[in-house]
Amino acid sequence: MKIVADDKIPFLKGVLEPFARVEYYPGNEISREKILDADALIIRTRTQCKRELLEGNRVKLIATATIGFDHIDTGYCEQHAIRWLNAPGCNSSSVQQYMTAALLHLAEQEKFRLQEKTIGIIGVGNVGKKVEQAATALGMNVLLNDPPRQRAGRESRFVSLETIQNEADIITFHVPLNKHGADKTFHLADSLFFNGLKKSPVIINTSRGEVIETTALKNAIRKHKVEACILDVWENEPNIDPELLQLAELATPHIAGYSADGKANGTSICVNAVSRFFSFGIGPDWYPAEIPQAEQSNTFEIDCSGKSAQAILYEAVLHTYPIQHDCRRLKKSPGTFEQQRGDYPVRREFPNYTVKLINPSPASKSQLRALGFKIPDDR
Repeated sequence: MKIVADDKIPFLKGVLEPFARVEYYPGNEISREKILDADALIIRTRTQCKRELLEGNRVKLIATATIGFDHIDTGYCEQHAIRWLNAPGCNSSSVQQYMTAALLHLAEQEKFRLQEKTIGIIGVGNVGKKVEQAATALGMNVLLNDPPRQRAGRESRFVSLETIQNEADIITFHVPLNKHGADKTFHLADSLFFNGLKKSPVIINTSRGEVIETTALKNAIRKHKVEACILDVWENEPNIDPELLQLAELATPHIAGYSADGKANGTSICVNAVSRFFSFGIGPDWYPAEIPQAEQSNTFEIDCSGKSAQAILYEAVLHTYPIQHDCRRLKKSPGTFEQQRGDYPVRREFPNYTVKLINPSPASKSQLRALGFKIPDDR
């Protein structure tokens, strides 16, 4: 049997070869001709699994190592008995790390206290819940909006979009891309949305670029309806709008979920699913044997003397992920958007780091632990 896989999915090479012929290609080069005799595809978002790709082949399974699955025509798959699956929650902690770094960077640059700010989280799935946890650890007031979950009656704490427009200092999107229906999110943030804002908030998007209408956002920034924006996702990737790139306070090439841990989780979900589907017998809980360490030390020290709790958090988070480096690279070379994604350096999440605190306050220790850092005994 034959499996076609995206060549940028880490930890995959060599795992399935004992059971199948595996061919690796760049995601955007996986074509109909390449998969005609394939039984399974292991992909990322760059492979559009629509009728044009799938018609006339023998593919039985599509596994995407991503949370989102709007690149898969699920209706076509179901009509043609093609099993598909995504990797829900695989990189939620990675996005949490990205959001924490972005919020602290913004607060330090603009000289405000996050504890005095209200954040509106639109979309409260696996990622949104992680962002809520981080915002709570940072001491922020949190507003949640998720109409599908609110209708399902799972929780009673949701607020309307209008409430977020009225009250939030920071608005962040963590929704799937739905182009139709009652829960349409395509251009959810359009000119009508921006004109309804009351507080000139910061806008953050790490979900899908098409959730925000580019022209409307640029106009909102010019008219001071939006104070600033932080963007990891863009319309028309990888050909992103150059003007919006320069307007963004932080701009990154769709890498919020690109921690090594998140990638390992996504690959693990795909490998285990393929193994179960084809009865390879790899094992029910296969996981990469070794995840590389980031270049920075996984144990470091912070002297808390004379520092605010927010400054201590920023120092710790900055050690694990200096988000401004990703921004600098993209603004310098937007034409290498895809290369920057494909060659993304190793980033490890907070639980991989131990912080030795000198003269800490109980609040600082509690906040760092809430974010996932390991804190040894008092010094």
